[in-house]
Amino acid sequence: MKVSLNHVPHIANKIAVDLNRSGLVTMTQGLEGISAAAAKLLIANVKQELALEERVYEIVDDNEEQIDFYLADERQLFFMIKKKLAAEFGVILSYEDRYSDLSHKILDELYEEDLINYDVSENRIKNIIYDAITAFIADTGEIEDAVIEKLRSYKRKLIPGTDEYEILYEKHYHEELQKRGMA
Repeated sequence: MKVSLNHVPHIANKIAVDLNRSGLVTMTQGLEGISAAAAKLLIANVKQELALEERVYEIVDDNEEQIDFYLADERQLFFMIKKKLAAEFGVILSYEDRYSDLSHKILDELYEEDLINYDVSENRIKNIIYDAITAFIADTGEIEDAVIEKLRSYKRKLIPGTDEYEILYEKHYHEELQKRGMA
């Protein structure tokens, strides 16, 4: 699943919490430092993919007449162009490989910035980070469904996209994360 910028703070917090709970690392500057470092790398990764997709949209738009003429499948064409340009933008398309690479980068950043110390293999710590990312993503659909169900249960009709809806959505989303021990 694709990570959005809205998910980044939650994933970064989960990484920090899971590292703390593991008992395998010593945190030198607390959860906030780890969360901030992880968020920085997660944001950069998401923005790389957004830049790639923006370029692909430009190419598709520039060639819209030819696409229509040849009756090409626009979604399939989009993915083919994205696949071709991915390396140029530094984007790994396989989510499993991307999250593994990102886990290594986060671990390197945490160690280089002296945010954590550990006496176990680097791979064990990387796996905790990787598992935090993938577990959050796996739980996201469930969490979003629970939040939407809560918002539907309100007596007054909330309209998605309004400020009130977004504020309540974030509030309930955070509550669900806390319930599940992810925040």
